[in-house]
Amino acid sequence: MKPKNPRIGESFDSFLRDEGIYDAVKATAIKRAVALQIEHEMAARNISKSEMARRMKTSATQLSRLLDPTNDRVQLDTLIKAASAVGKRLTVSLV
Repeated sequence: MKPKNPRIGESFDSFLRDEGIYDAVKATAIKRAVALQIEHEMAARNISKSEMARRMKTSATQLSRLLDPTNDRVQLDTLIKAASAVGKRLTVSLV
């Protein structure tokens, strides 16, 4: 007997690929994870948003866009500045 749902047993990644949204979902997930890590580091080091913007040499608006988990339009150089401002470095790899 065939299962009622033909997707049962597939991985979530294969489902996203089948739907044609894998890359967009992956990019959003990575951006959200990085934003949360930056916020965590800011809290751990007691860095205010205004101080963080000053360290990054950017505006509070730009920092808000970076920390907004729904905004996935962030440039790599902005992520590098943010990591540096909290004493970390950003690494990117292709696997």
